[in-house]
Amino acid sequence: MRFLVDENAGPSLAGWLRRQGHEVFSVYEAARGVDDEQILQKAFVEHWIIITSDKDFGEKIYREQWPHRGVVLLRLDDERVANKTAVIQRLLENYFGSTRRYVCSRDGKPSSFCPTGCRSTAISRCQ
Repeated sequence: MRFLVDENAGPSLAGWLRRQGHEVFSVYEAARGVDDEQILQKAFVEHWIIITSDKDFGEKIYREQWPHRGVVLLRLDDERVANKTAVIQRLLENYFGSTRRYVCSRDGKPSSFCPTGCRSTAISRCQ
């Protein structure tokens, strides 16, 4: 899969994804300081799924209707790298390939469809 890892998700997560065999563009490593609009545009045009902790992406996608190829919004109490990678690993194993447009989980456990304002880990997938 192709992931664009936002600055706030960190270079360690980007490295872990690469070691798992995914194609990764790390904003932290290659485009530090780029604004959210440029990230969304790059991700859409180049077919990247964004991984971020920045709630502004939810605002842009759901309220402003920016086009996207997918977004993983990490809203975690435990921001340590080990927890981020564990959550992403569970999401990759359980949810990618799902036909649902938006999946929320708390502590890596699935819950039903939830609104954009949920404070959890979320995946937004294009249809």
